[in-house]
Amino acid sequence: MSGTPIRIVVGITGASGSIYAVKLLEELKSAGVETHLVISRAATQVIPMETNLTASQVAELADFVYRPEDIAAAISSGSFRTAGMIVVPCSMRTMSEIASGVTSSLLSRAADVTLKERRPLVLAIRETPLHLGHLRYLTSLAEMGAVIAPPVPAMYARPATIEDIVRQSVGRLLDLLKIETNEVFRWQGKSPQ
Repeated sequence: MSGTPIRIVVGITGASGSIYAVKLLEELKSAGVETHLVISRAATQVIPMETNLTASQVAELADFVYRPEDIAAAISSGSFRTAGMIVVPCSMRTMSEIASGVTSSLLSRAADVTLKERRPLVLAIRETPLHLGHLRYLTSLAEMGAVIAPPVPAMYARPATIEDIVRQSVGRLLDLLKIETNEVFRWQGKSPQ
């Protein structure tokens, strides 16, 4: 992508965990990465329930924002080059749409494009427990090349606050897109005795 800025597509769905999306957008901005954001309709309702922000305020953290029904947006085409996409949090509905290839919104279409173009697609799924249908779709996505990365706390980092957990999880998600931040506690092994 010579001469093109590093571009990452970010999708925010209505699953619980919008705090991860906010931190991710802040970190991408700090790293100088150009962000292309789609917020699902459900996410516009969940964001203010889980954070002190509105969906519009979260959108201000991105460089470009698209409506979920805008199928003609730049990110709906493989000819628009990006370094990948992350969906955080990723609902089971969105995950299922991506896995089946039956996309009903720009968010799932952009993820489908990311897969077909063999670009990194990271899905920070937020659901538990998982039933067999979820697991089959997740297996299918992994076989297609998606990275399934639920934001799971890293207890070896000894988090003391929710912010510590979010920071570590987001840093690890960005690692998967090869974007370096200073937010990750990196395990160095057990100290010799």
